[in-house]
Amino acid sequence: MTTTSELTNMNGQTDSQKRDAMIVRTSIIGIIANVFLSVFKAAVGLLTHSIAITLDAVNNISDAASSIITIIGTKLAGKEPDKKHPFGYGRIEYLSAMIISLIVLYAGITSFTESVKNILHPSEPDYSAAALIIVAVGVIVKIALGRYVTAVGKKVDSDSLINSGEDATLDSIISASTLLAAGVYIFMHISLEAYLGAIISIVIIKSGVEMLRDTLSRILGERVDASIAKEIKATILEFPGVHGVYDMVLNDYGPNAYQGSVHIEVPDTYSASDLDEMLRSISLQVYIKHHVLLTAIGVYSINTKDEDAIQMRATLQNLVLTHPYVTQMHGFYLNKEAHTIRFDIIVSFDAKDRRSVYKEIVQTVQEAYPDYKLNITMDTDYMES
Repeated sequence: MTTTSELTNMNGQTDSQKRDAMIVRTSIIGIIANVFLSVFKAAVGLLTHSIAITLDAVNNISDAASSIITIIGTKLAGKEPDKKHPFGYGRIEYLSAMIISLIVLYAGITSFTESVKNILHPSEPDYSAAALIIVAVGVIVKIALGRYVTAVGKKVDSDSLINSGEDATLDSIISASTLLAAGVYIFMHISLEAYLGAIISIVIIKSGVEMLRDTLSRILGERVDASIAKEIKATILEFPGVHGVYDMVLNDYGPNAYQGSVHIEVPDTYSASDLDEMLRSISLQVYIKHHVLLTAIGVYSINTKDEDAIQMRATLQNLVLTHPYVTQMHGFYLNKEAHTIRFDIIVSFDAKDRRSVYKEIVQTVQEAYPDYKLNITMDTDYMES
């Protein structure tokens, strides 16, 4: 049977290399475009004495720096796991995305400061047709670059690229506002670029804060998209003999780098060899189809030979699931010889006091079956939507 390490070398590494190559290629395109725009805008800004165009040129350099950070972060994140970091370095990509969001935030604060200075001490801009054409070209390039980088970022699940793409889109708005201010000045002789610069700077600051907040949320550890868990459960349920899939826990060790565990319900007639073969097959299939490494698969044995047990399970399900905050019951097993009943319940996070709900369920079941010893566990649904 294929081992996990072989599986990683066969598929995971190849997919990872393709993803990394796409991120690096997109970042290089961003660097070239931003350096090109920065040189021309800096020259135009200095010649026309336009603070907005000069700041736009500096912003393009910061965008190029963001792309460089993305490349470095992607390369570091692709390092093989080692003794100190056995789960790999994938989360470095989140750190690089955080740095980019800080750059955006810094650019917004700097731009706002310069705009305020120019409001207090205004200077008359001197626009030329060539300057405005260059700025207009910059708007078009930035719009195209922003859409392209954002699309690739979403495709490969790269926060760094998504943040860079959103930053490029904001840059196009800044450049467009510069053109608007130029038009107002040329036709009405009113200089508005400092005021527009201040407004746009606030928008950039807001965007930087939102980028930082979203990235920090992923670093702290978010609930995995429920659709991923649903797809994995569907794959596992395709295996003959699997009656239910529960207690799924998925940990995010970087973009598209999930590891986790799950419990399955199987008939009490399965032997150890039957289970061993099934669990290995499940792990392999889940990795191939979903690129998720199941490091552990627990087993719930369910009664399939005792009609009384089957009937008791159905009765208890109806009893337990009538509680509004109990969303699931699983892992039921009746041991007549030991006179015990065991099962797990999921209590929703919506409950104000989950422990009280659990105690209420235990009391209700004990009253219904006073002669049995209960072993009821309160589980948590980490995929709860």
